[in-house]
Amino acid sequence: MMTQNPFTDIIPLACCAADIIGRLLTDDRRVLLFGPPGIGKSTLAASIGRALDDTGRRCWCISADPGSPGFGVPGAVSLGRWEDGAWRVAASEALCTLDAGRFRLPLVSAVRCLSQRVQDGMVLIDGPGVVRGVAGRELLLGLVEAGDIETVLAITAMQRPPPLMDELRALAVETVVVQAAEQAARPGKRARARRRTAQWDAYLADSVEQTIDLGQVGLIGTPPPLEAASAWVGRQCALLRHHRTQAMGEVLVLQDKQLTIKTPAETASPDALLLRDTLRTTDGLIKTAAPFAAERLEYIPPPDIAPYAGENGGPRIVGRVGAVDVALVNGVYGDPLLHLRLRHQRRSLLFDLGDGARVPARIAHQITDIFITHAHMDHIGGFLWLLRSRIDHCAACRLYGPVGLVQHISGFIQGILWDRIGERGPAFEVAELHGEHLRRFCVKAGRPGWEEMEAKPAPDGILLEDAGFCIRAVELDHHTPVLAYAYEPDKEIKIRKDRLIARGFEPGPWLSELKRQLLQENEEAMIQLPDGSEASAGALAADLVLISAGKRLVYATDLVDSAENRARLVAFARNAHTLFCEATFLEEDAEHAARHGHLTAGACGEIAMQAGVARLVPFHFSRRYADAPQQLYEEVAAACSCVVKP
Repeated sequence: MMTQNPFTDIIPLACCAADIIGRLLTDDRRVLLFGPPGIGKSTLAASIGRALDDTGRRCWCISADPGSPGFGVPGAVSLGRWEDGAWRVAASEALCTLDAGRFRLPLVSAVRCLSQRVQDGMVLIDGPGVVRGVAGRELLLGLVEAGDIETVLAITAMQRPPPLMDELRALAVETVVVQAAEQAARPGKRARARRRTAQWDAYLADSVEQTIDLGQVGLIGTPPPLEAASAWVGRQCALLRHHRTQAMGEVLVLQDKQLTIKTPAETASPDALLLRDTLRTTDGLIKTAAPFAAERLEYIPPPDIAPYAGENGGPRIVGRVGAVDVALVNGVYGDPLLHLRLRHQRRSLLFDLGDGARVPARIAHQITDIFITHAHMDHIGGFLWLLRSRIDHCAACRLYGPVGLVQHISGFIQGILWDRIGERGPAFEVAELHGEHLRRFCVKAGRPGWEEMEAKPAPDGILLEDAGFCIRAVELDHHTPVLAYAYEPDKEIKIRKDRLIARGFEPGPWLSELKRQLLQENEEAMIQLPDGSEASAGALAADLVLISAGKRLVYATDLVDSAENRARLVAFARNAHTLFCEATFLEEDAEHAARHGHLTAGACGEIAMQAGVARLVPFHFSRRYADAPQQLYEEVAAACSCVVKP
C-alpha cells in the first residue's frame, strides 16, 4: 500500500463526501478518522456513509468515542451500519466509562472485537478526541492495529498541522490530512453531557428492573467498595456473559449484596458485572464520577471559625464527608476538637472538647452531642468554654465518654460559684459506656452532684441513634481506657436538579424540610411547595430525590500501638470513607510514643491501609515537630496511599 506524506496531500472537508470517496475510497477498506474533539469526525463519517449508500455500497462505522458517541450508547463502543439515512446499531461492547484516555486498553479491545465482526463493505472507525500525550500516541497506534486500518484521515483545523505528526509519519498505512470546515467547534461541556444523557435515556426508555446477586457474578472494572453503597447509585453497569456485553444498565440501589438495576430487558445468567466511572449525577446528567474520596478537604481556615494563628495549632482541615461539613478546629498540632455540622438540621456534633475559643457562640448553641475520647486536659479542657457559652440556653447538651466522665464534668461545674444563676444554669446529660450499656447522669450548674437517670442499652457500641445517623464507639487502650467513634449515616439525600427544573420549582427552605422529613422517615408529612400547593414527602421523594447510603467517618486518637489496639481499630474503621487518626510521633521516636501511649506516623498509615479506608486525615501531631510537619506526612504516606496532605 502506498504511504502518502500526511502534510502534502491535503483535502478540504468542505468538499463533498463523494469527492473524498472518488479520490481516496474507491475500494472497500478500513479507515480511521483521527483528530481532536469537535473537529467533525462524526459528521464526516455520516457523510461518507450516506454517499456510499447512494451508490449502493455497504458502509459500517465503529463509534469509538464513549464520552461523545456519534451514535449508540454512551459509555460503550458501538458498531453501526448505514441504513435509511442513519447508523443502525448492530452490536455494542460496554466500557462503562466516558474517559477514552484513561481506559484506552479496554477501548482498543472493544474496537478489535467489533471490527472482527465485519466481513464486507467499507469500515470507518470514528476515533475518540484523545490526540495528546502518551494516551493519544497509544490510542492512535492501538486503533490502527486493532481495526486493521488501511487509511487514516487525519482531520485538523485550517492552517494547522495535525497532532502527533511523528506518529502519523511512522504509520505503515496511507495517511491523508483533511482540513476541517472553519465553523467546526467542540460543543460545550454541558451540551455534550445533555446529548449523551439523551442517548442514554433513549437506550433505557423501555427499561425493566432486575436484581443481581453480587455473590453469584464476578465484579470487574473499577467498582466502588461494596460497603460504599452510596457510590453505586446511578452508576452505569454492564451485564456480561463469556466476556461479551449482553446489556447495559443503571444502578438503582445496592443492599446486602443485592444490586437492583434498570436495563432495557432482563438478562438471564450473566457471569460478570462491569462497572467503572460513568454515573448519573444529581443534575440528572451522565458524567464521570468523582473518585469515592474526592470530596473537598482543604488546609484552610473554615468560614465559620475565626482566623487561626499559625503558631498555635498549625493548619486546620475543613471539608465535607457526605452530608456533613467537617472542621478540625485547632489544627493538626492543637487540642483535638473535630466539628461536624449536619447541614440540613442546623445542628453540630463535636468529637473531643479541646480548646473551643475558635468556635463562636452561635455554633455552641447548635451543639447537641459531644463525644469525648478520654479526660486528659487537651481532650476535655474546652468544657469551661462550652459551659459559659450555654448559660441561659435551655436545651440539655449530651456528652458521651468512658467510665468516670460524669465525675470530671461535675468537677468542672462544682469548681465555679453559681450564686446568681438560679435555674438558668446550663444542663448536661452525661453518658458513660459500660460494656453493652450506657449509664446516664443529669448534671446542672447551680445544683450539687448529679442525678442518675435510667440506663440505656448500647448494643455493638451504639451510643446514639437519631434521625438519619448513629454514633458507635469502641474501647481502646491509652494506658487508660479511651473511646474511638464512628459517625454512621443511614442515607444521603440529594435533590435531582433536572427534575426540579422540569417541575418548575424554585429551590428554597422547602427542600430542607423535605430532607428533614425523609431523614425522619415521615413520608406522609405534607410539604408546602413554592406554588402554594402541598404534596407528601414520599410522593416528592419518588420524583425529585436520589437516596443513597451515607459515608462513614471514624475518629480515633490517643492509643497504644499494640496488636490488640490495631486489630480493634482496623475492624472498627473497615472501609470507612474518612478516618481521622492520630500520628503523634515520628518512627525515630517510637520508644517515646510507646511510653506515652501514642501512635507513630507509620503506625497510623499502616492501620488505615489495613482498614481499607478511602481517605486518611492524620492529626494530633506532637509540637516537637512544629517546624517539620512534612516529615510526619512523609512517614504516613510511605505506609498509606490515601493520606490527605497539605
